[in-house]
Amino acid sequence: MNEPVRVWRRLADTSVLLDGFHALKHAVRFGAEVPVAVTTDRRAALALADELAPDVRDTLAPLLAEVPEATYATLVARPHPTAVAALAVRPSREANLRALAHIPRTAPVVVLDNPRNLGNAGAVIRLAAGFGAAGVVTTGTLDPWHPTVVRGGAGLHFATAVERLDVDELPPGPVFALDPEGDDIRGLKLPDEAVLAFGSERSGLSAALRARADHLVSLPMRPQVSSYNLATSVAMTLFHWSATGGAPTSS
Repeated sequence: MNEPVRVWRRLADTSVLLDGFHALKHAVRFGAEVPVAVTTDRRAALALADELAPDVRDTLAPLLAEVPEATYATLVARPHPTAVAALAVRPSREANLRALAHIPRTAPVVVLDNPRNLGNAGAVIRLAAGFGAAGVVTTGTLDPWHPTVVRGGAGLHFATAVERLDVDELPPGPVFALDPEGDDIRGLKLPDEAVLAFGSERSGLSAALRARADHLVSLPMRPQVSSYNLATSVAMTLFHWSATGGAPTSS
């Protein structure tokens, strides 16, 4: 067994799996500590870096270790089409909580209230990172660092603060909760310090979150259409925030 495989097996149970080239690219780009990365074709992986991520190519080159396909398949349950995988150190909870609690903020925090779908949670984290949100908080039992969520987030957990909290532990700031009975979002300006809360895909907002809300807000929707996908709702809300004052940075 070569050294990268030994390191992988030693760290696998306590590390964040970065599944695929894009997850590794994003994690490295946003400062993740990555102790080991493997691929079945190092030349192809570095060619991808040259094409899609030249800014991190020099970091990836000494990190990527080539392993046989059979070995790779024993390390990753669902091998990614790019045949690249890595392990990263999860950011400290204390650091994330400090970032979430920091006031003033320049962007909202997104709260997923008791979400159920791991893929949707990952898509929301990817969206939040793209809009420069201050963080993503989940309530309930879903682990926002579950491997399926990280896969859906394409490694962008490292671009924002991601944690699970109880409703009474939410970050400071006015809570704008999405609800069909709320005020039309088109008539509102969402402040940078807003906490934007979205109910679960099936049951909507919990009683605890609804009681905590300062404002109920609704998205425009055609009559007889029951709801939007969770990630779509978050995207619409963050776009409205960005279009009425806040905006992603270009740097």
